[in-house]
This record gives sequence, C-alpha cells and structure tokens, in this order.
Amino acid sequence: MAALGVRPGECVAIVSENRPEWLFVDIGVLHHGAITAAIYVTNAAEQVRYILDHSEARLFFVENEEQLDKYLEVRDTLPKMEKIVVFDMDGLKHFDDPMVMSYEDFLVLGREEEKKNPGLMDERGRAVDADDTAIIVYTSGTTGEPKGAMLTHRNLLWTAKSFALSNPMLESDQILSFLPLCHIAERLFTTFNQLSTGYTVNFAENLETVPHNLREVSPTVFFAVPRIWEKFHSKIELTMREATFVKRWSYAAAARIGRRYAREALNGGGGAASRALFGLAHFAVLHPLKKRLGLERVRFALSGAAPISRDILEYFHGLGLWVREVYGQTEGSGPATVHYHDKIKPGTVGRAIPGVEVRLADDGEILVRGGCVFKGYFKNPEATAETLEDGWLHSGDVGEFDDEGFLRITDRKKDIIINAAGKNLAPAAIENQLKASPYINDAVAIGDRRAFVTALILIDEEQVIKYAQDHRIPFTTYASLARNEEIRKLIAAEVDKANHSLARVEQVKKFSILDKRLDQEDGELTPTMKVKRKKISQLYADVIEAMYRR
Repeated sequence: MAALGVRPGECVAIVSENRPEWLFVDIGVLHHGAITAAIYVTNAAEQVRYILDHSEARLFFVENEEQLDKYLEVRDTLPKMEKIVVFDMDGLKHFDDPMVMSYEDFLVLGREEEKKNPGLMDERGRAVDADDTAIIVYTSGTTGEPKGAMLTHRNLLWTAKSFALSNPMLESDQILSFLPLCHIAERLFTTFNQLSTGYTVNFAENLETVPHNLREVSPTVFFAVPRIWEKFHSKIELTMREATFVKRWSYAAAARIGRRYAREALNGGGGAASRALFGLAHFAVLHPLKKRLGLERVRFALSGAAPISRDILEYFHGLGLWVREVYGQTEGSGPATVHYHDKIKPGTVGRAIPGVEVRLADDGEILVRGGCVFKGYFKNPEATAETLEDGWLHSGDVGEFDDEGFLRITDRKKDIIINAAGKNLAPAAIENQLKASPYINDAVAIGDRRAFVTALILIDEEQVIKYAQDHRIPFTTYASLARNEEIRKLIAAEVDKANHSLARVEQVKKFSILDKRLDQEDGELTPTMKVKRKKISQLYADVIEAMYRR
C-alpha cells in the first residue's frame, strides 16, 4: 500500500466474499494506519459507486471479474480511484488495463518496497493511535443512503475484550466464517475477537457450500443470523415429516424430552431423572441429528443482527444447542447485550456486556454508552448529532427491562404500529411468529392507523416447491406457485397457527402472498437481507389497500 501511495487516514475499499486475502488486506490496512471501507458483494454498480465516492477510496480490492465489472461500469464517475487489485484473475488473463493488477503482483510490489524501506512497516504500526478511525462500516440503508459509521482501533479492541468477558472463547475453538465481512458482527468474530483469543477461523468456500463446510469443520463456536437458524429448523422438520414412522416417532419423542429438559434447566431445575432421560434422547436421536448439520461440537451458539422467534430458540435449546441472543448495532461496534454463558432467558437479548451501560429514554428508546460507541458518521455531522448525545448512542430500537434486568426488544422506534384504536403494536413480534413456519420466508405486518393487522407474505420457495411436488400441485413459475389456491390454503393454515400465539389485537386478519421474489437491486432488501418496510409499503400500496377494501 505504501508503494501505491496510500497514506495513513485514507480509505481502502474491499468487495469480496469471505476469504483469507480479505483478512490479510484488512490487517495490512489497519497496520498501515489507513481505513478499511467494505462493500457487500451483492451491491449493484451504483451502490458500489456511492461508497467508493463517499469514502474517497484511491485503492480498491475486488474479488473477481464479476466485481471488477461493477467498477468498470461506473469508473468514469470516480476520478480519485487510482488502482484496482483483483484477488482471483480467472477470466482476466488477457485483460489489460493500467489501473488493474493481480493480487500476486501487488504482493511483489510490496516486497520490493520493503527492501527499499525496511523499517517502514514498524514505523507505520507505531504511529497508529488508538483513537484513529480503523474501519468505516456502511449501514444497510433501510432509511435512505448508507451512512459510514467510523469505528476506532480502541472501539474494536475494547469490544472484543468486553465480549470475551461475558462469554469466554478458547484458543482451541473453531469457527466458520461465511456471513458478510462487511457486517460488524462477522468482522468481530473473524478478525478482532480472533486476534484477542487466537482461535482458528475457517473460511467457507462460498455460500452454496456452507452446509457441506459446516460438516467438514464441525465448529465449536457458531454465529448466525435468524434466517439461518430458521432454515435449519425448516430443513429438520420437513425432512422428519418424510421419514419412516419409527424415525418420526423417535424424533418427536426426543424433541419433546429435550424441550422439557431445556425449560427446566433454564429455570434452575432439572433433576437427575430429567438429565438422564435427556442424555438418552440426546445420544440416540439429537446428537446424530446435530451431526448431520455439522453442529454436534458447538458449545457456544449465537443469533443476532435481527429478531428471532422465541419458538425457534426453544426448539434448538431442546436439541441441546444453547443458542444465545446478542443485541447491538454497527454504531456500537457490534454487541451491547448478550446472554451470558451461565444465564439464558428466551424472549430477551440478555444483559449488557461488561463496561457497557444500557438505559431507556422516556419513550422507551434503548440508549447505549461505553467504549464500544463509535466516533460518528463519516462526513455527516448532522446524523452524528442525532445519534450521539452526551456520549449516549440512540439505537432507534424500543425495549424494556424485566425484573431481572434482562433487555427485551419490542421493535424499531420508527416501525411501531399504532392501530386505529390507538394501541401500540410491535410488527417484529407478529412477523417472527409467521416466520416460524417452514413455508414462510419473510413477512411484513401492516396496520398503522388501521382497524386490524394484515400481512404481506413471501413464501419459502424451496419448501413450498417441495410441498407442491409432493401434493401434485401444478405450477410453471414462481408467480404461478404463489398465486395457486392450494398454496394459499397452505399459508392460511400457517397464519392461523401463528395467530394462536398472538394477542387478539395482534392477529393477522388478512394476508397477501407476494408473487415475486424480493430483490436488493429493486430496493426491497438491504445487503443484509432485511426488508425495507417503507419501500415495500410503497411498492405494494395497491395490494395493501385491497386487503382493507375486501
């Protein structure tokens, strides 16, 4: 980087799937005193252009030809860009552009620079101050253009140390890195927690091979977003429905024993007889089941980055996978609260990690203060002033504490539904109940200033296609599948099941199945696959109005 003229304090951008080179470049940037700005591989060319322009990056690392093409599409609008380094040159052997070089040539350039200036690396490393910006993490942009959150070296190392105090990790641990490294949660587990602890990071070959890689690695620590845990649950449930009678009976009995034991254990109970019965069920059924997923060695499992259904959590507890919830945000360097190793309470996101203060504002908004809180948004003092006040980070989330001091998230402050009767409803709670179904991939609850709640539902394509094939339901396209009356009856039954777990005022009275997949390029999803509620409400306004007219 020194050979290419990158100076301390300047941004270096990366767009790539998780791979060792990503890590090497990231650490090199930080040691050099520069700043890493990461871009999601799913971002469209215009989104790539925005981050490159906003971060003022002069050096850009791209994974392959596909990602290089995104830059080439917008290069005329980026006059500050000076060099592109490509990790994987497949398909680019004969590509000739003075601004583009291979990663191998980049390393050769570095070795030559080191010979010219042998003390440069140590000099740059010593010059880095703890309060210098280390990374800029661009938020998903659910409410407009992404904002660049500036996290310092002190923020990152402080958070890694604090998190380790709440749930110690061991040098012998193994993890699988597969969630986007642009996201602060995966960055902590892959890079900063690893630097503090020394455990082994294994990189997934690609997203399609994650199930196979899990079985290969059998990690001892596993972090995943709710969507992944929901997929595991759906796969197990639907696989067991097609198993032989003996296997179905064995699984149902073992899962029932596991749930009962988990409830007792989490409430401080669980006698010798209960433990023995669970041990038998675990040996005969549950451990082999976890082994098929590659999760049989997991001693520390986490779910975070979005709300997860309590039913899903309790299901995995019953399998002997003690999934803990972690809560936080990019602006807080990741975790703010977590279930500690010795205390898990489903329905909450745990307690503050050591050194972090968490309190509620008068309107219920969650406020966070501690060494994890970021220094502000890059080139956006107005947004910084709105988010930071007297050292307190305004999360934008609404929550409450129970009598034991555990935090419960009720919803996003801007997403709260106030129905026609003035009753406050949390759409996330409704949506989580719907998404517990193996046939529902996502849901958007509607009801602000309305007489009752409705929902837009996105089917789980893989599971619904299988259902259609098993029941000889004809379809030709995704749209025809979503519109099929038999599939509507299937989803209606799943909605009724979810309603049993909801208060009367929260129950979904009507729903519509979307006949197209939600897409990031259409602005319907963020790069982290979160639904853009406002955008969906605008795009499907006619569908929503029709539900209330009928």
